[in-house]
Amino acid sequence: MNKITEPVITLALSKGRIFDDTVPLLAEVGIQVTESPDTSRKLILPTSDPHLRLLVVRASDVPTYVQYGAADIGIAGKDVLYEHVKEHPGGLYQPIDLDIAKCHLAVAVRKDFDYEAAVKQGARLRVATKYVNVAREHFANKGVYVDIIKLYGSMELAPLVGLADAILDVVSTGSTLRANDLVEVEYVKAVSSRLIVNQASLKTRTQYLQPFIDAFAKASQGNKA
Repeated sequence: MNKITEPVITLALSKGRIFDDTVPLLAEVGIQVTESPDTSRKLILPTSDPHLRLLVVRASDVPTYVQYGAADIGIAGKDVLYEHVKEHPGGLYQPIDLDIAKCHLAVAVRKDFDYEAAVKQGARLRVATKYVNVAREHFANKGVYVDIIKLYGSMELAPLVGLADAILDVVSTGSTLRANDLVEVEYVKAVSSRLIVNQASLKTRTQYLQPFIDAFAKASQGNKA
């Protein structure tokens, strides 16, 4: 008789702060990441647990890999999740705020730009961002008309070269803004990272997924203490 082999659970996450902050969570439950995405060219990384592997993808792609079943679980920032869910509703379960990779979304402008005058009721503003849905909702609530210019990187350039009046982007320390003579003028919303789960996987592989979900929930409690 053939022995039934437990399936391998795939965890999707991105390089950078999310990956760096996830490694200690895994370590707390006895799982070691055996290779680093900074030194390895592999996009699928093994762990010390034979039933868990890591899929290293772009931050904005993590929800897509999970929603469509290429990964069973993932870790993604609330900023990315908000945009994804607005455009692709359904298919994702978000059970845990891991309270890692914390930052916030904010509006920033050139130091010499009069933001208060520019956002008076009924005004029109050009805003560069990759967070299109967040920006539309934020400025609609203020009664400000916006022309959204979607960019994927080097956001700080937009006000400096006249492409946009303002940017809406993730801010951590603010050092990049300061280096480019920009100032934060409005806090939009807090961002941390959530564990996300493919809903179909959760139904069909509950006995294999639930221990990992429980482990992340337990490990993340230290971040919220």
